[in-house]
Amino acid sequence: LVRGGRALPLVKTMLVPPAWSNRIAMPPAHADLFSYCNCVMEPWDGPAALVATDSRWVVAGIDRNGLRPMRYSRTSDGLLVVGSETGMVPLREADIVEKGRLGPGECIGVDLESGAFYRDRELKDHLAALKPYSRWVENITHLEALVEARGPAPQTFERAELRRRQALFGLTIEDMELILSPMAIDGKEPLGSMGDDTPMAVLSKRYRGLHHFFRQQFSQVTNPPIDPLREWRVMSLKTRFGNLGNVYDEDPSQTSILQLETPVLTTSEFHAVASYFGDNARTIDCTFLAHSEELPKGERLKVALDRIRQEAEEAVRGGAEDLILTDEHIGPERAPVPMILAAGAVHSHLVRQGLRAFSSITVRSGECLDVHYFAVLIGVGATAVNAYLTEAAIADRHARGLFPGLTLDECIANYKEAVSQGLLKIMSKMGISIISSYRGGYNFEAVGLSRSLAREYFPGLVTRISGIGLTGIKYRVKAMHDQAFAVSEPTLAIGGFYRYRRGGEAHALEGRLIHQLQHAVATDSYAAYKRYAETVYGQAPVSIRDLLDFQFRNEPVPLEEVESITEIRKRFVTPGMSLGALSAEAHETLTIAMNRIGAKSDSGEGGEGVERYTPRPNGDNANSPIKQVASGRFGVTAEYLNAAREIEIKVAQGAKPG
Repeated sequence: LVRGGRALPLVKTMLVPPAWSNRIAMPPAHADLFSYCNCVMEPWDGPAALVATDSRWVVAGIDRNGLRPMRYSRTSDGLLVVGSETGMVPLREADIVEKGRLGPGECIGVDLESGAFYRDRELKDHLAALKPYSRWVENITHLEALVEARGPAPQTFERAELRRRQALFGLTIEDMELILSPMAIDGKEPLGSMGDDTPMAVLSKRYRGLHHFFRQQFSQVTNPPIDPLREWRVMSLKTRFGNLGNVYDEDPSQTSILQLETPVLTTSEFHAVASYFGDNARTIDCTFLAHSEELPKGERLKVALDRIRQEAEEAVRGGAEDLILTDEHIGPERAPVPMILAAGAVHSHLVRQGLRAFSSITVRSGECLDVHYFAVLIGVGATAVNAYLTEAAIADRHARGLFPGLTLDECIANYKEAVSQGLLKIMSKMGISIISSYRGGYNFEAVGLSRSLAREYFPGLVTRISGIGLTGIKYRVKAMHDQAFAVSEPTLAIGGFYRYRRGGEAHALEGRLIHQLQHAVATDSYAAYKRYAETVYGQAPVSIRDLLDFQFRNEPVPLEEVESITEIRKRFVTPGMSLGALSAEAHETLTIAMNRIGAKSDSGEGGEGVERYTPRPNGDNANSPIKQVASGRFGVTAEYLNAAREIEIKVAQGAKPG
């Protein structure tokens, strides 16, 4: 950008601007400057402290979060020293005329031609006066104005068709009751207990959407997570369409864009966006022939993906500015391509062809329901997402009187707000502030997907173990399609993913198993415990470790070379779980048991009661040998640390991110 003729201070402001929105007080000229910069270049995320020069200017600044320190000192003889710490360069206090530290998003600079020193406010005043940015940004079109001008356009289906489509995508009554209804009523993600004892998607015998194969990653050590509730000023879901052209231009045409406050589109907003682009939008059908005799069964999905990618490339080369990927054209002969796969295929293909910057990708998905699905779609490259079938389900439930006291528009707005807030929470776990930094970043780990599939359609996605490929995915999709169209009046399955249901998804900790364990403990019967253990061993695999087995050597190891059981026990450690997470009774029981056998228990964060530091009269010891110290250091005292044989420092977000 500098070599293309732009001034260095403007380049820094364009690439790493401060947080700005209507919620942050700042001079209007500054807000217009940042709005213009956002039209030209999607902002970069931090953490970063930057010092740069272009031979005329020297600038120093930090990112929108201010997570890297930067301090400066200016002397009477014209020396400016900038660094992460004061005192990096020894200076006489008598020579220092000014010193300070930069706040989030701030920048200072020196014009070497004039010798002028610009503080943050002065530098931004200087940049805002370079061009009539306030007039230019009037060209920006805001989605809200388009929707108000055209009015609402809800999409509905006949009851039987709605149920058929929901059944085809594997949606259940449980999804409607436990996930969708709370979002439509309260405008928040539903809360549930921690832990998932259902089989991994690749091991499940029931249909699981492709999003179940993606596990969200979270920041560890390199950059800190963000609290989206307390640090909302730096978080942004602003999404733009259009003007992805020449970053060297500097004229009013660069602000001819469509701006959204969130990538979550209602159906009326989707139609407004499509109308805005008109002939410059291209719709691509993301379905495939389910029963074609011309192609081998394993090739049908791949041929469809090749067609989708080819149509996308031709559309962009032909001038299309928005690609609309939709699965709404499903029917008795056409099954849906998983939209995560379609979006990832188009995004990665356009990137390889050098065309991604010329068009946005709008996804219209029938399977999309929960926040994680939205996050995966955006993470693999989607610009915006419209969950049209979910909105139709909200309309259906509203018509049946299941949302009393709320209008349909309010229910849809609540759902949109719930998804938007959920996206902020997911981004914050990665320490990401702005949605453009999350888009196409593949901030997931694929568990159970073929490595070759990931390389082709999700390049850069972490895949430590392989799994099913296109053939396996196509088989699962076609099975759901055939089942949905096999009856004239389909009904939704009850579910059983979040709560155990007879005939539903398998659970490792089902009621029968818990009853056997409780019976064995209550009766102190080893035979009852053996029956419990046999039931556990007889379960179908749930996680990766269930697929592992001991590898025995052909030759037995001489007993004199084997450590005694008391030595082996010393290596066992219970994972760190706080007293609040387990309950006082369970926490103490685990600790006493581990101390009895000579192993170690971990206190978890939050401390322990001082009465546990000394052995009990019966000889039992409830003191955890390993004491955890979390970032907040709550519960940590000198006595707590003195009672430890080992101290564990919890880094980043620990075992339970977010």
